[in-house]
Amino acid sequence: MNILKFFTAGSVDDGKSTLIGRLLYDTGSILADQLEALQQSNRKNDDGSIDLAILTDGLRAEREQGITIDVAYKYFQTDKRKFIIADTPGHIQYTRNMVTGASTANLAIILIDARNGVVEQTIRHSYLVSLLGITNVVICINKMDMEGYSEQVYNSIIEKYKILAANLELKGVTFIPVSALKGDNIVNRSEHMPWYTGTSLLDFLETVEVTGSETTDFARMPVQWVIRPQTDELHDYRGYAGRILSGTFKVNDKVTVLPSGNSSVIEKIEVFDLNPEEVFAGMSVTLHLKDNIDISRGDVLVNSAHLPQSSQLIEADLCWMDNKPMDDSITYFLQHNSKLTKCKIREIIHLVNINTLEKEESHQFKLNDIGRVVIKTADELAFDLFSENKANGSAILIDSRTNLTVGALMFRAIVE
Repeated sequence: MNILKFFTAGSVDDGKSTLIGRLLYDTGSILADQLEALQQSNRKNDDGSIDLAILTDGLRAEREQGITIDVAYKYFQTDKRKFIIADTPGHIQYTRNMVTGASTANLAIILIDARNGVVEQTIRHSYLVSLLGITNVVICINKMDMEGYSEQVYNSIIEKYKILAANLELKGVTFIPVSALKGDNIVNRSEHMPWYTGTSLLDFLETVEVTGSETTDFARMPVQWVIRPQTDELHDYRGYAGRILSGTFKVNDKVTVLPSGNSSVIEKIEVFDLNPEEVFAGMSVTLHLKDNIDISRGDVLVNSAHLPQSSQLIEADLCWMDNKPMDDSITYFLQHNSKLTKCKIREIIHLVNINTLEKEESHQFKLNDIGRVVIKTADELAFDLFSENKANGSAILIDSRTNLTVGALMFRAIVE
């Protein structure tokens, strides 16, 4: 049974938490003690029904204000698939939280209030989805009950959003009219919208095809640990342990070690006590090579037929996540998989106004700013472009003074 990771986004009060609560409630994925707490809660909807948003609003401030602040993760499954949901905040001041929640998602659900249509936050969240390279997008036009389940309202919003999707080069967009409050088209098809001939949201989530890193030809494994027991029984043992980021490795595959460029052939693969012939993305493995070559933690083993980029000067999109503004005069750490190196911000190309999508000049990044920069690393990095292989095309920026994460990077190009 495969896993679908998705996140929800949308304007404040568009019903993100209620939609997730409805999915959990109508699929019977709520534990008995949670159900009892729901029934005893003094937070009710106007019609007296249970406020399902409580299921994801875990922080006290969220319950008091009726908004989402932090990213809440929920898990459930049906007979067809397992799901991991990230309920992300809609407020602009929590953009970094949304980027964090969306970074590992296979699919995005963007809610639009049927009464308001496409608004600035819809544009902002759609831009972030585009930036993060998420190719499966579901537009849930919510609160259709408040617009009399009007087909005309639904079609009008679709036409406006299609223009935005074209500008952002979003593909694979699916539209579903729903009422999270009433349960229309969430788990079960709605009787109130006979004009809608598509599936319910759950049916779509259960059947949508998701292309993950395991299907890519870009085989990548950063070395976490070089295993050399040097005991009498294992005198010649030399293994390279790590988690496969993307692609597949097979016995007798020719591999290249980067950044050195040395090549060898996989002689044996170990996974616990097994010796499989082939291993895939997401698996933690130990690889043995036929040749004894110099390999250290932070090096990357790759399929020789599909080499990544290699450079110290990189153009990247940056989401700034720290309360303190960027300081291009200091040295930062860049963590790219198991590789940690020093770096500096050489140039700010532009900031993006994520409400209008306009590119603006700036000399500084502040909290929640997103834009494009040029970075110079102390060591050469072996990376893929984010658009081609997200698993090996991103990194985090760390403040060398505090060792705290301050930014997320998505590699876009090599600077000549």
